[in-house]
Amino acid sequence: MQATVGNRVHMFSRSVGMTDRKGEIVEVRGTDGEPPYLVRFEDGHAGLVYPGPDCLVEHRSDEEQR
Repeated sequence: MQATVGNRVHMFSRSVGMTDRKGEIVEVRGTDGEPPYLVRFEDGHAGLVYPGPDCLVEHRSDEEQR
């Protein structure tokens, strides 16, 4: 998995009653876009994320990067 700063992360809920978490990658700490990623979530909290099978990285389009 590879990402850049500004990409979005969508972590899907693994249990009934839990909500999905979404956030923006603010720092890529691995080499060549590899994890871990520092993510600022919609609720304002930030955390280090090692994406698993329940996580999707949504890449920005060219228009959004401008």
